[in-house]
Amino acid sequence: MVNEFITFQIAAICGLVGMTLGWRGVMTKYSGFYDLPTAWNQVFWGILLGGAYASTAHNWLFIPMIETVTSGERAGELNIINLILITLITTIAMHFLLRRKRIRKGGSHATSGWGLGLAVGGMFSIVLIMYKVMAGVDGITGVLTIVLIAFFAPRAEALITSYHGVLMLRGKRWGAIFRATFWRAASITMFYFAWLNLLAWIFIIPPILLVQDSAEKWVWNSVPKEGQRRWRRMQADKKREKQAAARLIQAPKDIATAEE
Repeated sequence: MVNEFITFQIAAICGLVGMTLGWRGVMTKYSGFYDLPTAWNQVFWGILLGGAYASTAHNWLFIPMIETVTSGERAGELNIINLILITLITTIAMHFLLRRKRIRKGGSHATSGWGLGLAVGGMFSIVLIMYKVMAGVDGITGVLTIVLIAFFAPRAEALITSYHGVLMLRGKRWGAIFRATFWRAASITMFYFAWLNLLAWIFIIPPILLVQDSAEKWVWNSVPKEGQRRWRRMQADKKREKQAAARLIQAPKDIATAEE
C-alpha cells in the first residue's frame, strides 16, 4: 500500500510539474490581457476529462499493447478501432467544453483550449508515469523516459486542443474535430511507443518545438483588441525605460572620456 502511495505521489508530482512548465512561456507572456479565469476553469474540467481519458486509454489500449509485447505474440500494435473511438469521444467532449457561452463570447478558444489540453495531458502523463514506476525504472533510460513524458505529454495535448479552438474560431467545426482526433491518435500512439523505446522521441519532440511558435500567435489572437493595444504600450514603455537607464549609465562614462 505504501509503495502504491509513493508511486502515485511521484507520478502526480511529475505530471503537475509538466503542467506548470507547459503553462509558462505561452500563457504567462500575455497574462492579464486575455480571459484568464475562463482558462483556469477549463483546467478544472480538463482534470476530470483527462482522468477518464487516461484511464480508459490505459485499460483499452496500453495494457493490451504491453501484454502482446511481453508475450511475444505480436509487435504490440494498438487496437485501431479502440484508438479511434477513445480519441474521437474525447475530442467531441473537448469540443463541447470549448463551445461554452463564456468562451464563445470572448473568443478565447485558443487560451481555453491550452488550459484544457494541458490538464488532459497532465492526467495522461500521470497514469503513464505511474505505470512506468510500478514496472520498474531501469536506470538512466527509465528516468529520462519519465522526465520526457512529464514535460512533453501535457504540452502536446495543449497544442492539439489550442489548435482545435483556433479551427472553431475559423468556423471549421467538423474539421476541428477530425483534425484534433487524428493528431490525438498520433500523439497517444507515439507516447505509448516512447514508453518502450527512446527512439520514439525523435518523432515527438521536433514537431512540438516547431508548432510552439504558432501557439504563441494563437494565444495572441485570443487577446482582445484593447488588450493588444495595452500590451504594446506596456512593451513600448519598458523599452523607453531601458533606453533611459542605459543613457544614465553611459553619461558619466562620456563625461570622464571628455575630461581626459
